[in-house]
Amino acid sequence: MVDVAIIGGGVIGASVAYALCRYDLSVILLEKENDVALGATRANSGIVHAGYDPPPGSLMARLNVDGNAKMPALCRDLDVLFEPCGSLVVAFGPKEDAVIRTLYERGVKNGVPGLSVVDRPGVLSMEPNLSPEVTGALWAPSAGIVNPWDLCIAMCEVFIRNGGEVRISSEVTQTESSDDGWILHLPNGRVRARYVVNTAGLYSDEVHAQVSPPDFRILPARGQYFLLDKREGERVHRVLFSCPSEDTKGVLITRTAHGNLIVGPTKESVPDKEDTATTAEGLAEIRKKALRMVDSIRFRDNIANFSGIRANTDRDDFIIRAVPGVNHYVEAAGIKSPGLASAPAIGEYVVDRLREIGLSTVQKQSVTDHPDALTRRVVRFNRMTDEQRAALVVSDPAYGRVVCRCETVTEGEVLDAIRSPLPARTLDAIKRRTAAGLGRCQGGFCGPRIAALLAEELRIPPTEMIKDRPGSYIFTGPTKGGPDEI
Repeated sequence: MVDVAIIGGGVIGASVAYALCRYDLSVILLEKENDVALGATRANSGIVHAGYDPPPGSLMARLNVDGNAKMPALCRDLDVLFEPCGSLVVAFGPKEDAVIRTLYERGVKNGVPGLSVVDRPGVLSMEPNLSPEVTGALWAPSAGIVNPWDLCIAMCEVFIRNGGEVRISSEVTQTESSDDGWILHLPNGRVRARYVVNTAGLYSDEVHAQVSPPDFRILPARGQYFLLDKREGERVHRVLFSCPSEDTKGVLITRTAHGNLIVGPTKESVPDKEDTATTAEGLAEIRKKALRMVDSIRFRDNIANFSGIRANTDRDDFIIRAVPGVNHYVEAAGIKSPGLASAPAIGEYVVDRLREIGLSTVQKQSVTDHPDALTRRVVRFNRMTDEQRAALVVSDPAYGRVVCRCETVTEGEVLDAIRSPLPARTLDAIKRRTAAGLGRCQGGFCGPRIAALLAEELRIPPTEMIKDRPGSYIFTGPTKGGPDEI
């Protein structure tokens, strides 16, 4: 019997786990995939929205502004890539000028700091590559960019280090009430818990239906993206949004936390929650809208296309509550954009809801005695000085062997990821933790070496190696009578 079971290992589930790990509680996080951060957390823009978009007075507005304020310190504590670059909503013509004025007024009501409306000369001085047809922009200095999957993984690692458990490949297929709480049925057993938190993302409506009649519905919305080479990363210096419409915040252009340029997304209603296909039509739409803002973008430097599915709902606000009529059960559902920016605040908000329904929270003595218990540090060889690199290589020669040339990731960093509290077990899990395979060649150079390191560390044959999800095998067997090894 655990005190709290969290269903879903995206950034929202991870934020709840991180918020709970400071307390003297037994907590388990259950994730149906073979790693955390494999849903919307993996495939999104990585934007820390300022908070001018949600309707004033909504829970979304409150948590967006609060989460935005908490994000810089959280990323410093967890050693997560974050850049407070600010954002511009760009207007072309009187109609869009009126839209940014409305957004400004909304942002002021929401308590967004530092908002201002910038005229044409001002915005062109900030972003010289913008189209000269621009007529103005909304400047939000508190916006930023973050690595979303690294944030999720970091919170999970600290959670584990403080006594929590993350159990992957553990889909909750049935939730059964018991005299002292809940019994969660998994493919590989059962978990008994006094309290349950539903943070199942796209599947939060289905998980909800296991304990209560449905009163909301997830409406999957696909967003497609271009990821361009780092040569395009300096094309803009801030997050650029086109003016929003009723259906979307608009197409954005921004650097990623790793220095690439990302352009997108579309917004397409899809019936299948796993339909992450990209289409020629969708990508053409993005390209057209982006070139209206910055006509010098070289889309020939595209290195990858991808899409993600957002957990939109038939409601206009986040659904974060103790489920009515259900004992000891809290859910955070419909966490669409700006969910990533809101995540640090959502975790704490969920803990408050748990307290309201009876959960006792007493801080662990280990956290009281060691404030750094809730922090993390990782090696990033490509961000070190030459002196730091030299000292690191002396301490461990594995850091002197560069495995990924595009991102300058070393063998030592790959081994760190495999041996971490939340160990990498696939090629893409290594990519999410180290950025190896994220660059221009998309793993063409480093893939075989990383596969060899994984096989050696995990003591498995190459034929058991997978790229990402189960079934994504890389090797099927030796050729020409060669040895069954890499």
